[in-house]
Amino acid sequence: MILYWRIFLAFFIPGILGYGGGPASIPLIENEVVGRYHWMSVTTFSNVLAFANSLPGPIAPELAGYIGFAKGGAAGSLIAIFATVAPSLILLILLLKLLYRFKDSPKVRRLTMLIRPIIVVMLGMMAYNFFAASEQASGWLPMIVIGTLSFILMQRFSLHPAFIIAGALLFGALFMG
Repeated sequence: MILYWRIFLAFFIPGILGYGGGPASIPLIENEVVGRYHWMSVTTFSNVLAFANSLPGPIAPELAGYIGFAKGGAAGSLIAIFATVAPSLILLILLLKLLYRFKDSPKVRRLTMLIRPIIVVMLGMMAYNFFAASEQASGWLPMIVIGTLSFILMQRFSLHPAFIIAGALLFGALFMG
């Protein structure tokens, strides 16, 4: 029972604090799963994140479903997914009318602008942790080659990230395993 409560909290808290959706909540989920509960390493979390990113749909419930299942089976998966979407559901149901009334308020706009740098810093810290874990797992050369090639394919050729993730998974399976 305590495990299910921890699974719930591990995904409910990022759901509350993850202002802006999936990208903002990923570092918070990582903090809970890797830092607080030690359910997986940074490397494993980055692998799960890469796989979840290759699937269609929102990233946070995908992460929750996988991690919840890994820790608590089918019940853990359902609890984690519910905990991920519950904050949004609660806010939608209880505060939609209030938010709609103040959506054009200068104070609300200022608040949104002040929160963005915090999200950028959290994403930067997560990227740094992923780079460090990647370097430790495969070395500098594969990390730099895959990172540079991915950047070029996305920026220059507008290749969808799912294809790049699939290609990196295939590369890792064929040459790094």
